Amino acid sequence: MTEERERRLTDVLIKRQPNLTVVLENVFDPHNISAVMRTCDAVGIQEMYVLNTMIPRHKKWGARSSSSAAKWLTVHQFTELEACFDAIKSKYNKIYTTHLSHESHDLYALDLTESVALVFGNEHAGITDSLLAKSDGNFIIPQVGMIQSLNISVACAVTVYEAFRQKRAAGHYDHPALPETQMKALRQEWGFFDPEL
Repeated sequence: MTEERERRLTDVLIKRQPNLTVVLENVFDPHNISAVMRTCDAVGIQEMYVLNTMIPRHKKWGARSSSSAAKWLTVHQFTELEACFDAIKSKYNKIYTTHLSHESHDLYALDLTESVALVFGNEHAGITDSLLAKSDGNFIIPQVGMIQSLNISVACAVTVYEAFRQKRAAGHYDHPALPETQMKALRQEWGFFDPEL
């Protein structure tokens, strides 16, 4: 590995945000998942969750959409809601779901600098009632057009870039945030040569 490549990867690791994640529930199209992966990598999200309770477990992602983003992320796949929910709650303080209702908050009113998991649902049916019941709140992306929905990967991109904006303004990208053990594990996984390991 060249020194320039190692510097680039180190800079990426330093900016990873362990208190922000994306959860995809029953998202059918693997290309949508891959597009979300690319966005997660772009804003420094290291871990994401894929929950499939109504569709078969994904065997591969749409590589063309992800530009190999999957190899830089830690992707957790679940087939049971309870196991996925427990894993998320053990790491993140809040779980917000995208859902259109009279109780939903405007995306731009959320504090996304806190420890948060952002959940996006199936392309047609949205979030399941079971997961909605476990969330800490719902949010919507404000829109003024006739069609009151966005493609899942677009909705995710809009949302996590708002999180990126808030976290960058709060200085979250100015210092390493990953635990040292996770940093070392990712360095090994990504092919760093580290004489201290």
